[in-house]
Amino acid sequence: MVTAPEKLLLRLEWKVVRRLDGRLQGAHRTAHRGSGIDFTGLRAYGEGDDARHIDWNVTARLDEPHLRVFTEDRELTVWLVLDRSASMAAGRAGRGKHDVLAELALVLARLFGRGGNRVGALLFDTGMLRVVPPGTSRRHALRIGAELERTSEARGGATTDLAEMLDAAGRLARRRALIVVLSDFIGDGDWERSLQRLARRHEVVALRIVDTADDVLPEAGLIVVEDAETGEQLVVDSADPLLRVRFREAVDARDARLAAGMRRAGVPVHRIDTDRDLAEALVEVVARTRGRSS
Repeated sequence: MVTAPEKLLLRLEWKVVRRLDGRLQGAHRTAHRGSGIDFTGLRAYGEGDDARHIDWNVTARLDEPHLRVFTEDRELTVWLVLDRSASMAAGRAGRGKHDVLAELALVLARLFGRGGNRVGALLFDTGMLRVVPPGTSRRHALRIGAELERTSEARGGATTDLAEMLDAAGRLARRRALIVVLSDFIGDGDWERSLQRLARRHEVVALRIVDTADDVLPEAGLIVVEDAETGEQLVVDSADPLLRVRFREAVDARDARLAAGMRRAGVPVHRIDTDRDLAEALVEVVARTRGRSS
């Protein structure tokens, strides 16, 4: 029987992975001298060198042993830090933030895995932590998808401690790795200090998943406003001009704090809107990542 994660991955492989394959690897390629597949030149053979890499044609012509030298793609370990808190349930049915997070996780796991990199996942909600150890295969990407499906049914209502989430990632990734944090970054905790600690040891990229409901107060008269993290409810007049101004100011202040904290930590943050085409959004992320590193 075909599972829900497999159906989703099949659709994403056709619509997204095919369009992005090869681009993501180029944005995070680390070259060093080794025995990979890209030929870079020749050098004289020295004591201790691997005789299997001797170029016998050049050796015969120069009457001196020479080695073929390659550029090797070093294996990359990638950790996906996946926010499964209550606020990630916001958005319309079938295209909420948790749906986009699941799609992003599957696409990234498949793309990095196809390049021979090991991909692990940390699924975090306050009071609950699930870990999928690093792997490379398509089946491994589906395992991450299955864990996402399981946690979607078990999310609680506590406010997300962003600092705790980032600290958990730091404890998990003992060797230098690429850490991709997928979250709406709505929560509590001194997350900036935790992010700085994480960024000192690893390459960190933040994908901020945003829904219209996070930024816009609808004009619908009296409405019930619910805190996405705590579940606290309040009846407000959405047409009240003062309320709308205060709401906009609060959104702008939240975004400014997030941008400033990411900038101080040296971590690029990319906005992924739930109503945007996923492939286009990721192409833009790769382009910005390459531009930043060039």
